[in-house]
Amino acid sequence: MKSTSKYERIQHLLSDLKQPAYRFQQIADAIFKQRIGEYDRMTIIPKAIRNELIKNFGENVLNLTPVMQKTSNQVNKVLFAIEGNEHVEAVQLSYERGWKSYCISSQCGCGYGCRFCATGTIGLKRNLTADDITDQLLYFHLNGQALDSVSFMGMGEALANPYIFDTLKILTDSRTFGLGHRRITVSTIGIIPGIDRLSKEFPQVNLTFSLHSPFVEQRSELMPINNRFPLNEVLNKLDQHISDTGRKVYIAYILLRGENDSNEHAEAIAALLKNRGPWEHLYHVNLIPYNSTDVTPDNFHQSDKERVQRFAHILKSKGIKVTVRTQFGTDIDAACGQLYGHNK
Repeated sequence: MKSTSKYERIQHLLSDLKQPAYRFQQIADAIFKQRIGEYDRMTIIPKAIRNELIKNFGENVLNLTPVMQKTSNQVNKVLFAIEGNEHVEAVQLSYERGWKSYCISSQCGCGYGCRFCATGTIGLKRNLTADDITDQLLYFHLNGQALDSVSFMGMGEALANPYIFDTLKILTDSRTFGLGHRRITVSTIGIIPGIDRLSKEFPQVNLTFSLHSPFVEQRSELMPINNRFPLNEVLNKLDQHISDTGRKVYIAYILLRGENDSNEHAEAIAALLKNRGPWEHLYHVNLIPYNSTDVTPDNFHQSDKERVQRFAHILKSKGIKVTVRTQFGTDIDAACGQLYGHNK
């Protein structure tokens, strides 16, 4: 499946108009270096060419529209309207050291139905095109924001969207976004063919695997995908990814009080990740506080601080690298899928 991005279509148009090769670079520089978001303001381009761009692409470079924004001291969350009367969300996180990180969506909704996830309650509306995805970042860039790092942890399962690989090409293209591969993170619930393709085509892009339970039955109950791509098969694939790329794999683990935060769970995670071979030190667990939402089941709650610390302590004592993620944005419904729900 291929969706031609606007950047490719601009290049086709320029070659149809018999324009010199440097013309595309001028347009890309206008967008990405001078942050010009309207074709008509790109005065370095001849007027006739600007008119052709407007005729073919509309007046604005950006094809999505911000319709709702919520901001707290470190989080800026935006709901965008996209083609087909649908909406997607993106989140900007600002760290104290001045680093700007983005959490962007790869699908409108999600069809995998993980039980604790607000996006899962929406169902899958559609895959986002490469433009839908990259425009989320372009919006922030045109508004003067630095794009320091990007993760596909917004709405949807990135590796289930065939356009994700076109998207990664655009994000890493030196003429456009020019992001370093290691500043991009793709998060997956364990789509094995996608992990395979990522290892081959973008080996330096960071990979995060959503675990959420080390016990097969419980994981299948929380995340039905486990029936299709069983945990052990996914872990074997991740071993292969690490040995092929020499890169870390992050294990995301959302702590749900009384559900998956017991000492036994921590010990079972350690057992899963130990003795996997010479690369086992490249697994790194990220413990994530749960954001409860209006649309997820009432029986899920955040683990208390002491429990989180104890869980982390057990993992560390077993030699597992672990980070407890700080929680951002609970006050503004920053869990993915929440603004979408409010807007409806």
